[in-house]
Amino acid sequence: MNNFKQKPKFGKSQMKSLSRVIKLLWGYYPVLVPLTAICIIFTAFVSAIPSLFQQNILASIEKWYLTGDWESAAQEIVPLILLLIVLYVVSIVSMVVYTQLMAYITQGFLSKLRCTLFDKMQDLPIKYFDTHRHGDIMSHYTNDIDTLRQLVSGTIPAVLRSGAIIIVILGIMIYYCGWLTLLVLLGVLSMLFISKFIGGGSAKYFVQQQMSMGKVEGYIQEIMNGQKVVKVFNHEEEAQADFDKINETLYEHSFKAHAYANTLGPIINNIGNVLYVLTAILGGLLMLLNVPNLSLSGKALSISIVIPFLNMTKQFTGNFNTVSQQVNTLVMALAGADRVFALMDEEPEADEGYVTLVNAKVDENGNITESEKRTGKWAWKHPHGDGTTTYTLLTGDVRLTEVDFSYDGEKQVLTDVSVYAEPGQKVAFVGATGAGKTTITNLINRFYDIADGKIRYDGININKIKKADLRRSLGIVLQDTNLFTGTVLENIRYGRLEATDEECREAARLAGADDFITRLPQGYNTLLTGNGANLSQGQRQLIAIARAAVADPPVMILDEATSSIDTRTEAIVSRGMDKLMEGRTVFVIAHRLSTVMNSDVIMVLDHGKIIERGNHDKLIAERGTYYQLYTGAFELE
Repeated sequence: MNNFKQKPKFGKSQMKSLSRVIKLLWGYYPVLVPLTAICIIFTAFVSAIPSLFQQNILASIEKWYLTGDWESAAQEIVPLILLLIVLYVVSIVSMVVYTQLMAYITQGFLSKLRCTLFDKMQDLPIKYFDTHRHGDIMSHYTNDIDTLRQLVSGTIPAVLRSGAIIIVILGIMIYYCGWLTLLVLLGVLSMLFISKFIGGGSAKYFVQQQMSMGKVEGYIQEIMNGQKVVKVFNHEEEAQADFDKINETLYEHSFKAHAYANTLGPIINNIGNVLYVLTAILGGLLMLLNVPNLSLSGKALSISIVIPFLNMTKQFTGNFNTVSQQVNTLVMALAGADRVFALMDEEPEADEGYVTLVNAKVDENGNITESEKRTGKWAWKHPHGDGTTTYTLLTGDVRLTEVDFSYDGEKQVLTDVSVYAEPGQKVAFVGATGAGKTTITNLINRFYDIADGKIRYDGININKIKKADLRRSLGIVLQDTNLFTGTVLENIRYGRLEATDEECREAARLAGADDFITRLPQGYNTLLTGNGANLSQGQRQLIAIARAAVADPPVMILDEATSSIDTRTEAIVSRGMDKLMEGRTVFVIAHRLSTVMNSDVIMVLDHGKIIERGNHDKLIAERGTYYQLYTGAFELE
C-alpha cells in the first residue's frame, strides 16, 4: 500500500455498466423494481424527518417553559408523537415488504442472468473456447455473478436509502439554518475529496482482483483436469510454485483493494465526529452573539434548532459515510459486471446461411417435397429471391476446392487443399500430427471459416447453409470423447434426442458397445459422472460411436475414432463401423493405417498440403510417403 495517489477508475465505463444492470433489473421486473424503490424511499423519508418532530416538540417545550401553559403545549406535542408512531409502524411494514421483494428480485435477476449468459455462450464460436481458459469462463458464473448479487441486494438499496436521507436532511437543514448548513457542506466537501483521493486506488485494485480471481480458478481447473499427468511426471512442486505466483498476485490485488477501502471508512467517520463538535460550537456562538439566523423558516436561532441540527449532522455524515463505503462494493460489483457483459457482448458465431435441412419425400417421378415426418431421406431447402423454393436431395457430395486456412491469420495451416468426396465414398486423411487433418474436418463443420477457396456440399456453398442444419447432417466421432452426467442411454440419445430406447440400443449394438453396456450394474440405466470416469477410455469411445450412429447422418467424420480401442475391440468395432458407413460419405482420420486401407481415396498431408492421393494399392505402387509409412520406414510423427 505505497501509492495513495492512484486516479479513480469509476468513470464512464462503470457508469455504463451500472446503467445496464439497472436496465436489466427494470426489464425483468417492470412493476416490482419501482415498487421496491418506493418502499425504500418511504422508509428513508421516515428515518430523516424525526428532526422536524424534535424541533417542533422542543419549541413547544420552550414555549411551555416560558409561559407555564402545559395544556397548550400538550395539545401540540401529543399529535406529533402519535403521527410519528404511525409513520414508524408504516415504515416497518414498508421495510418488511421491500426486504422480501429484494430477496425475490435479486435471486430472480441472477437466475435470469445466468440463463442469458449460458444461452449467449452457446452461440459463441469454437475459437472463443480455444482462446480462453475454461476455469476463467466458469468464474463468470460464480465470482462475477456473486458480486452482482451483492450489488443488487445490498449496494443499490443502501445507496438509494442513504441518498434519499441525505437529500431530505439537507433540505431540512437549509430550511432551519443556512450558517450551520454551510459548515456541514464544507465538511462534506472534505469527505468527497478524501473519498476520491483514497477510493480511486480501491477501484483500480478491485477490478484487478476480479481478473486475478478468474486466473486462479482457470489454473485450478487446468491442474485438476491434468492431475494424473502432474503426478506421473512428479510435477507437484512446480505446479505448486506456479499456483503460488498466481495466488500471490491475487493476494496483492485483494490486499491493496481492501487496504484502501478499510482506510476510507474510519477517516470519513472521524471527520463526521469532528463536524458534529464544530456544529455544536458554531451553533452556541451564533446564539451567544445573537447573529441573525439565515433560514427559510424565518425563525430565530435557538436551542430548539441547534439540538435537532446536531442530530441531523450526525445522520447526514453517517449516511454519507455509508454511501462512500458502498462505493467500494459498487466498484467490485461493476468489475464483475464488466466481465459478465464482456462475455455477453462477444460476437456470436456468424451464420449468414439460409439453406435448411428438411425431411424429404421423393415420388415416382423423382420430384422432391418436404415431409413433416422422418422419412430417412433428407433434402436441402433452398429459398430464392423471387419467392420460389427448390429442393436438392442430400447425397453427401462434399468438395473442397483450393482451400487456404490459418487460425491466427499469420501461420498458414492449409495451402491449396482440394478434396473431392463423392456420395458413399470413404476418404481418409493420414499424416503427421499438425499436418492439417483435423483442420479439414473442422472446416467442413464450419467450426472455422476458410480464408480462400470453396467448400461445396451437394453443389451448395456451405456458407449458404445454416450452421445448425449443416452440422445436423454430419455425424462426428472425435478423438477426445466427452460424456455428460446422465445414464448411458441418455448419452447415446444425445445424438438424436427424439430417438427411442430401442433405436439407442440398436445403435449401441451396431457400434459393438451393447456387450459391455449390458454388463454394467444397471445396464443402459447406469449413471455416468465425471465424463464417464467409471468407464475405460475404449468403452467411452464406443458410446461416442453409438451416439453418432443413432444420429443416422448421411455424412460421417471419424477423427481417430478407434485410437483408444485395443486391437481385439477394434475388430469388433470395425464390423459395426462398416455397417455404419454403408451408403454414407465418410471422412476418416487415423494414425493406424490398417483402418484406412479399404478407403476409396487416401490423402497424405504434410504441413498443410496434400502430397499424395489415391487408394491403398495405388499409393503402395508409387512407393512414396504412404509406402514409407506403411512399411514402417519412418513413423508418422
